[in-house]
Amino acid sequence: MDQIYRLLVINPGSTSTKIAIFDNEKPIFEETLRHDASELNKFKRIIDQFKFRKDIILETLNKQGINITKLSAVVGRGGLLRPISGGTYRIDQDMLNDLREAKFGEHASNLGAIIAHEIASQLNIPAYIVDPVVVDEMDSKARVTGLPEIKRRSIFHALNQKAVARRIAMDMKLRYEEANFIVCHMGGGITVGAHHKGKVIDVNNGLDGEGPFSPERSGSLPVGDLISLCFLGELSEEQIRRKIVGKGGLVAHLGTNSAVEVEKMIENGNQKAAFIYDAMAYQIAKEIGKFSVVLKGKINAIILTGGLAYGKEFVQKIIQYVDWIAPVKVHPGENELYALAEGGLRVLRGEEKEKHYVREVVTIE
Repeated sequence: MDQIYRLLVINPGSTSTKIAIFDNEKPIFEETLRHDASELNKFKRIIDQFKFRKDIILETLNKQGINITKLSAVVGRGGLLRPISGGTYRIDQDMLNDLREAKFGEHASNLGAIIAHEIASQLNIPAYIVDPVVVDEMDSKARVTGLPEIKRRSIFHALNQKAVARRIAMDMKLRYEEANFIVCHMGGGITVGAHHKGKVIDVNNGLDGEGPFSPERSGSLPVGDLISLCFLGELSEEQIRRKIVGKGGLVAHLGTNSAVEVEKMIENGNQKAAFIYDAMAYQIAKEIGKFSVVLKGKINAIILTGGLAYGKEFVQKIIQYVDWIAPVKVHPGENELYALAEGGLRVLRGEEKEKHYVREVVTIE
């Protein structure tokens, strides 16, 4: 009989904390703990929310009758860290220091490792993070731009992209480390990654506006026109950044970041909504085509994932452009809690070695 590992998985978001208990791959408890803005506004910095969120997690587990002394490990969502290669990382002091200082940016996900470590250390069990957004496995030539002072950066939906690629590889009876995939995560932001034998050798930076426009982001823009917009003097730097991340894409064109609302608009005969939605699918397909060149056309599958992949008609719009490149596999949703649990299990079972933060930092020259 296989050994059963019990994992607590923690995924903090801006206004909620998702938690789950897994026995191996089987979830036995899952809940989204929602936090009122009035509660969070009491805290000056995100790190100050640490005890508040940790206490709610422990109280919830206690109410559910879950004995945390039976846990084998705690796995937290990775936050904004130094660029590192993909994998499952043992949470250590160097990592905690960078997260507590918000050395590479403030984000709720920074709390994942800190809370996981605190709970695990009280129980004398390991704590891990898995594939944070800063995973950087880009080929050196993929970083180069036409200006030496500007380099392309790897910031993407690494956790879901790698987890889904592993699942599809298994379905196809392949090892992820031997396969080539183009993985397209389609959510509030959209990232497309070229996965070559277990490494994401090129990917668009979906945070800063690179790639296709998305429900909330502008995507790549004509540089000259963006410069002109910046120097009109009508908008501050912060307002420009908000137009690119948060108020771009579908929000800018249609006033909503909800694909469901856009599809209702289209059903009601809104031709502008239909046109913009088609244009977004077209841009995603173009990005997939671009990364097919990175993999020199040797692609086992194109994978469409994320929330937008639930839209069957939208997915078909993309498929009609790209199915000649490789078979298209659709895996809707993000499934981040499962992805975190799977990463922890791979290490506990000895299927891969745990990694250590400072040793795996990527040097970008």
